Amino acid sequence: MPRKRAEGTRAPNMAATIYQGNDGRWHGRVTMGTLDNGKPDRRHVSAKTEAEVLQKVRGLERDRDAGRVVRPGKGWTVEKWLNHWLEHIAAPTVRANTLSGYRVAVRVHLIPGVGAHRLDRLTAEHLEKLYARMQASGSAAATAHQAHRTIRAALNQAVKRQYLARNPATYATAPQLDEEEVEPYTIEEVQRFLAEAGKHRNSARWAIALALGLRQGEVLGLQWPDLDLDRGELRVRRSRLRPTYAHGCGGTCGRSPGYCPQKRQTNAATDKTKSRAGRRRVGLPAELVELLEAHRQEQDKERITAAQLWHDEGWVFASHTGRPLSPNTDYREWKRLLAAAGLRDGRLHDARHTAATVLLILGVQQRAVMGLMGWSSAGMAARYQHVTDSIRRDVADQIGGAIWKRTSEQERRTGDEGDDGTSAVPALV
Repeated sequence: MPRKRAEGTRAPNMAATIYQGNDGRWHGRVTMGTLDNGKPDRRHVSAKTEAEVLQKVRGLERDRDAGRVVRPGKGWTVEKWLNHWLEHIAAPTVRANTLSGYRVAVRVHLIPGVGAHRLDRLTAEHLEKLYARMQASGSAAATAHQAHRTIRAALNQAVKRQYLARNPATYATAPQLDEEEVEPYTIEEVQRFLAEAGKHRNSARWAIALALGLRQGEVLGLQWPDLDLDRGELRVRRSRLRPTYAHGCGGTCGRSPGYCPQKRQTNAATDKTKSRAGRRRVGLPAELVELLEAHRQEQDKERITAAQLWHDEGWVFASHTGRPLSPNTDYREWKRLLAAAGLRDGRLHDARHTAATVLLILGVQQRAVMGLMGWSSAGMAARYQHVTDSIRRDVADQIGGAIWKRTSEQERRTGDEGDDGTSAVPALV
């Protein structure tokens, strides 16, 4: 309980005091801990009435006792903290693609939306209003959800460093995401797609995606030393990054950096795989080995044709001059091939769902599936393996055979009539 004392008298260690000053206002002082220099961290609050200052003192004591002490000193704004977090905390520790997503969320949505708030005065309601404004302006719920995840991660670090007592993002209601229903392509559709892809260069790229389930970045990041066609296997070591650019003209062209005639790439071509489990060896079917052998021969011809324009960087799937394929170009080719094959539109990532579902149809053991797909958790199977019509029919046949098999045997022994003259009725076993 805070102790009232006369102004100018000394309080015992860690004791909170309240008093009325010569200015007529009530003041409270609370020891919150120790400063970096070893001196006591005494916090001061004031109010017009004794009851008001007592409430403030008790609030500080609760935060102190619960370990929610905020560092003393001038507070951060949300904008200042987000920029600091991006460049000095997130950038050295997260993958390049993750950092790219953080940058978009911070600079396009979070700073314009809540950046002017003082960090310690940001509330869950401020964030919820931002998410609502984003969606009202046309942003998808997933975009608002990404902004929510980003600021939650940034503010978690502010709490750890004692710039915040609590993370308001943990109390904010995140935008509701509709679970997207994925319909994998059937084996017949896969065959039609690969037949169409076979008419064009780099066709083996799509066979790897649909047969083995490699992610887009994993396929585009393959280099020839990663393939051992004699042994029939490949090794996933890295992932192709979406390139980012800066002006090479100093910004005088009037275009965005990606369309600058003198643009220069500012990030590496590849990064490590998405997870540790993603670095893996994958066995190749004999048919896929043949496709890759033929692909290598075609690439050798392209190298000769390009002559001095060829960049010998070792990419398995490259441009006509040996450069790594752009993920955007690759995505557009997927869409074009779907249309040419007469198939329904789908995401490029649906190829990975399709490969996982084929493994389910084939009854491949879960441990082997995890190794092939690069999953660290068995729970990923529920997201990627889908119950198709053929699986439903097979399960229905198995249920029918199990439940009514014994009844059929009984009918063969006893005929259509039971011993008591009544009709025989199917019985569950």
